[in-house]
Amino acid sequence: MGAKLLLIGALAICFPVLTAAQPAANDTYLTGTVVEVLGEERRDDLGIARTIQRVRLEVSDGTTQLLENAVVDGEPGQRLVAAGETVTIERLVREDGSTMYLIRDAYRLPALLWLCIGFLALTVIFGRLTGITSTLGLGLSIAVLAGGVMPLIAAGHDPLLVSLGGAVIIACTSLLLAHGFRRRTYIALLSTLLTLGASTLLALLAVWLSALSGLGSEETVFLQTGTLAGVDLRGLLLGGIIIGCLGVLDDITTAQTAAVDEISRANPSLGERELMRAGMSVGREHIASLTNTIALAYAGASFPLLLLLSAESRYPLWSTLNSEFFAEEIVRTLVGSATLVLAVPLSTWLAVRFLRGRPHDHRDLHHHSHSHAHGHL
Repeated sequence: MGAKLLLIGALAICFPVLTAAQPAANDTYLTGTVVEVLGEERRDDLGIARTIQRVRLEVSDGTTQLLENAVVDGEPGQRLVAAGETVTIERLVREDGSTMYLIRDAYRLPALLWLCIGFLALTVIFGRLTGITSTLGLGLSIAVLAGGVMPLIAAGHDPLLVSLGGAVIIACTSLLLAHGFRRRTYIALLSTLLTLGASTLLALLAVWLSALSGLGSEETVFLQTGTLAGVDLRGLLLGGIIIGCLGVLDDITTAQTAAVDEISRANPSLGERELMRAGMSVGREHIASLTNTIALAYAGASFPLLLLLSAESRYPLWSTLNSEFFAEEIVRTLVGSATLVLAVPLSTWLAVRFLRGRPHDHRDLHHHSHSHAHGHL
């Protein structure tokens, strides 16, 4: 009960900081429903083939608009619309004060909402109480990132410190909510926080040795030219690595702690050395699978650019690997994998030290020994 009150108190203290400085509402971007497609025609202006749609839309500001939707043939991201479809619209004000509307994109939020509902339903149906609490942990993680970490970094605070603080809050809330207020959860949380500190040092060393500036992606270039030009890009890179490491840390620490606890209960006669050996045997299996998972996750996130670079033959392989983009991904993968490797012996040793020979806890009977329903991106 005391631990629960402590968590609630920490959230109450942190919540005002995490939700500070949200941007004001913007009425420039609206939604609209295509009532009717009045006609289409093909034009060829200066060698550029286009399809022009004349459509009538009901806009979310209460007006009905007649406008043209011009789609350049073969241009990525441009599309024709159909009657009954909902689209996003940008409202622009001309110099003479008149207003014009432009169709920008498909309106995807309802589909994304149904996907989220489906995910939550699966989590609750198959995870039951643990599924509900892990979903709450996921919601809190998103709230910390979107409502705290990002606004604080945008406000000019150090990205590394803000990300590290956000990671600590996420670890505390999501682990306790997903896995319950019990001893082995506290051991997993302690293992997570200690390994997170080690991964921060590893990330600092790796970024320094690799001479990374944080300008390895197109998005960071945009940051340098926009309203967030003052953001420390190297700190932002480090913060992203730390948040990424946290995503695999809670998996391995909770699994290792639970494994050691269950092995100890199954055979209470095992000494510390034998229990440590058995726990490390399980941990090595996690290292083998999750290290590959980390590499594939980073590769999948950058798949289009990886394909582009591999198809561009004018650069030698060593030059491509030496580029900041590839160097950043290599550092992310290696630091994440090293963090995973460090977490295994640390969490196993802590579990052996504090859980060996303890009596059964009735709360543990209602939890699965290895859950992947965590609250991270």
